[in-house]
Amino acid sequence: MPPPSTADTPVSAGTLRSPGVAAGSAGQHQVLGAAVPSLVVDRDAVALVKDRVARQVTDFRKASPMVGVDTVEQRARNWINEAVAEWSDAAAAERGVSPTAAEDAALRRAVFDELFRAGRLQQHLDNPQVENVFINGHDEVWLDLAGGQRVRAERVADSEEELRELLRRLASGDGGQSERTLTTASPMLALRLADGSRLQAVTEVSPRTYVTIRRHRVQDADLEEMMRLGMVSPTLSAFLSACVKAEKNVLIAGPQAAGKTSLMRAMLKEIGPDERFATIETEFELYAHKNGFHRQVVPMEARESNGERGPDGRLIGEITLMDLMYRALRMSLSRIVVGEVRGPEIVAMLQAMTNGQGGNLCTLHASDPGVVFDRIAELYLLAQGNMSEQLAYRQAANGLDFIVFVRMLDESKIGGQRHRFVSHVLEVTGVGEYGRPATNAIFTPGEEFGEVRAVPRMPPSCLADLRRVGFQDHLLNGAYDSWAGQPLSLKVATA
Repeated sequence: MPPPSTADTPVSAGTLRSPGVAAGSAGQHQVLGAAVPSLVVDRDAVALVKDRVARQVTDFRKASPMVGVDTVEQRARNWINEAVAEWSDAAAAERGVSPTAAEDAALRRAVFDELFRAGRLQQHLDNPQVENVFINGHDEVWLDLAGGQRVRAERVADSEEELRELLRRLASGDGGQSERTLTTASPMLALRLADGSRLQAVTEVSPRTYVTIRRHRVQDADLEEMMRLGMVSPTLSAFLSACVKAEKNVLIAGPQAAGKTSLMRAMLKEIGPDERFATIETEFELYAHKNGFHRQVVPMEARESNGERGPDGRLIGEITLMDLMYRALRMSLSRIVVGEVRGPEIVAMLQAMTNGQGGNLCTLHASDPGVVFDRIAELYLLAQGNMSEQLAYRQAANGLDFIVFVRMLDESKIGGQRHRFVSHVLEVTGVGEYGRPATNAIFTPGEEFGEVRAVPRMPPSCLADLRRVGFQDHLLNGAYDSWAGQPLSLKVATA
C-alpha cells in the first residue's frame, strides 16, 4: 500500500457545492427547440474528489511500479467510492437532506472519467444514440443523433487550453498509436479513441480548437444485423455472403457516413474463422482481430511521422497504407482488406486483385455509382510515376468483380429519419467501350414500384461460382419481394 499522504484528507462540504440533478436548461441538451434531460455534476465536486484520488493513484503507482492498469483502476474506484461517500455525508449535514443515489453515482462516474477516460466527453461516447460529436471551441458542443437530430450539448472543457489538454491526454493513450500529439508545431491530430471512434482535431491554424468525432455505433454486426437495420434485404444478404465465400473482389463505395465500414464489418463475418487475412487501415475501425470470431487476422495500421524529414525527403517514422500493402503481399495471406482507399494505395490494392488473389475487400468514397471508376482514376494519378487514367481503368476492369454502392437518404430536416441502404450492386465484366470498365447491373433501385433500395435485376456472369458456395439463384427472380414487399417509408418520394 502507498504511504499516507494528504490525499487522505476528508472531503468536506464546506468547500464544495452539491452536484445536484438540474431540471433547467443548464442540465439539458437542446434538440431542435426541445430538451433532453441529463444529469449535471458540480465541477467543483469533481475537481476536489479527482484531486484527492489522483494523489492516491500517483502514490500507489510509485509504490507498485509493476502493477497493471486494471489493478490501478480498481483501486481508484475504491478510493473514489470512499471520497464520494464522505462528501455525501458532509453535503447531507450542510443542506439537511442527503444527496440522491443518482447524484452520488454521477459524481463517481464523472471522477473516474476524468482520471481514466475522456472526461466530460465520455458521456457522449457512451451514448448509443450519438453518431457524431462536433466541438467548435471549448464552450460549443453539438451531437448528431441516430434519428437525424442535431443536439446542442454542454461544454466538455472550461477553456481552450483545457480542451487541448484533454486532446493531448487522449492522444497519449490512444491504443498504441505513436507519434501523435497536438502542439503549435503539429496543430492537427487524428487518432482512434478507446471505443473505436475516430477523432480529428485542428487548432492554432483556426481561431478556436475544432474537433470532429465519428462514432461507430455498429461495431460487431453481421449480415443478419444489417438486415435488421435495413441496410440489406434477405436477398442482398445471401448474395453478398456468397460473393465473400466465393472469393470475389468487392469494392464498397458510397458517400461519407453512409455505412460502408459497418457493411464491410458484417461481410467480414462471412470469412471463415481460421482463414488468414490482413486488415490495413489508417486507424483501426474494422476490428476483425477483436471480434471474437476470426482467429487468423493480421491487423496493420498506418503511422504518422514525427514531423521531421530524413535526407531522402521522406517524413521520419511515417508508415503509409501503401507501405503496408506491399508488406502484406509478401505474407502469404488469403485476402487483403483495406478499410478505406483514399490515395496511392489503390494501385497496390488493384495489383493484388489482378495478380489472381481473390476475396479482397475495400471501401471508397464516391457520390454516385457512376463516378466510382473516375474516383479510382483520380487516386491512380496521385501515385504519379507512370500511372495513367487508362491504366487505372484497365486494372479496375481486370481486378474488381463487384461494386456495392451504399446510399444515405437524410430526411431529418423535414421531420423524417436517416435511411442507409445498399442501392446498387454492379458486376465488373472487363474492359468496355473507350477503355472504361464494363458492368452489369445486378441490383438497382426498383423505381418503377417506388423502391429506392437495391432489387435484383439479372444474374451475374459468375453465377456458377456463387452456386458452388451455396447461393440459391432463384432469389434473384423476385424483385419487389426482396424487401418483403414493403417500399422504404419516405416523406418525399424519389422520382
